[in-house]
Amino acid sequence: MTNRTFDEMQPGDRAELRRLITADDLFVFAAASGNSNPMHLTDTDVDGNGTAERIAPGMFMASLISAVLGTQLPGPGTLYRRQTLDFHTRAHAGEEVIVRAEVVSKAEGMVRLRTEVTHADGRQILTGEAEVIAPVEKFDREDVEVPGLVVQRHRHFEALLERARPLPALPTAVVCPNEAKSLGGALLAAREGVISPILIGEAEAIRRAADEIGADLGGIEVIDVAGDAAAAELACRLVHDHRAAAVMKGRLHTDDLLKPMLDKAHGLRVGRRFTHVFVMDVPGHPEPLFVTDAAINIAPDLATKMDICQNAIDLALSLGMEPRVGVLSAVETVNPAIQSSIDAALLSKMADRGQIKGGQVEGPLAMDNAVDMGAARTKGLKGSVAGRANILVVPGLDAGNMLAKQLAFISHAEGAGLVLGAKVPVILNSRSDSPMSRLASCAVAAIRHFAGAR
Repeated sequence: MTNRTFDEMQPGDRAELRRLITADDLFVFAAASGNSNPMHLTDTDVDGNGTAERIAPGMFMASLISAVLGTQLPGPGTLYRRQTLDFHTRAHAGEEVIVRAEVVSKAEGMVRLRTEVTHADGRQILTGEAEVIAPVEKFDREDVEVPGLVVQRHRHFEALLERARPLPALPTAVVCPNEAKSLGGALLAAREGVISPILIGEAEAIRRAADEIGADLGGIEVIDVAGDAAAAELACRLVHDHRAAAVMKGRLHTDDLLKPMLDKAHGLRVGRRFTHVFVMDVPGHPEPLFVTDAAINIAPDLATKMDICQNAIDLALSLGMEPRVGVLSAVETVNPAIQSSIDAALLSKMADRGQIKGGQVEGPLAMDNAVDMGAARTKGLKGSVAGRANILVVPGLDAGNMLAKQLAFISHAEGAGLVLGAKVPVILNSRSDSPMSRLASCAVAAIRHFAGAR
């Protein structure tokens, strides 16, 4: 970072900054300034044109002028004296803006600059003038670093819970909830009115788990069954008998839970392959982010990936989302040596031809240009999915599992897990999942079930 001293500057000197406005910018500005105007914190149809947008507040746009003056022209050492601003139009999250400053005059240590912020197409957002005390000493360093910020919130899961609470409690067969976390998650969802649990497993072990967390099982049905396989088979029977409308995993292996469901005669198959979806609430992300398949299909072929896409699209629609499927690969161009890039291109074309319905599908996309508009624009990618994908279809289970856990343990996301393609939603949590993850999984299952019932 370098500055321009008073002696170095001349009328006509210019500097500019390009900035892609993100939803996180507006949340950070709200937290720092106290400006919690919902017009820029929530998606609102302000113009009445049917499009929900977050409006960038005027003073946030003005702060971008300060960024140019403080870092480029004059740069470090600049002191503000006064500034005038005229606002002409709005800017919205997702738009790129250009911030410019031009020296008009200088005298007695003071520099007057013409300032403006425009849309990328030249439309003016604001104009004005700034008067500053210019630095007299040279500053030139490369080690200036501003700490990064993570906007941590789980508003998406809270919104899902608000949608699930008014629904009837979902009758749920909870298989082998014989340890504290799995039982506690089911009971928490019951207290919230999201599910009505039927506890299946060794009754004595279930009661010991209840004593461990100080829970009262009064009024909750407990079916005493010995062995994981028998408990999972009984859960299937309860679904066929219309006593359960969902199945929830307790402390047993996923394979043992799913094996009886895949039985052709007595299982829960309905035609599609079973696929798993992580519904991730990622801090700073504007909507839930799906990762699929990260738990069941190890190395899915094209036909399996078609079901993975369709199941995820159907779930997104039931949650009220606009499904935008980014089919991931290591690259965003088709490479015959990379099978995932070929599959991605075929899935994209299958969606164009109506073989995958209800959502937009694009691929291949690399991870960065699937979720980041700046990266997508750098690569010259256009369309409605690149940079805005809310469903990420991964090449295989290992990539999906690593991605979901990276989001959880490094990016501080919460993840709800659901198996789709069965007769009823299957709530699939891991032992390390938090109570919020378990509760959100139940909420997603309830919304999905009752959306399908309408």
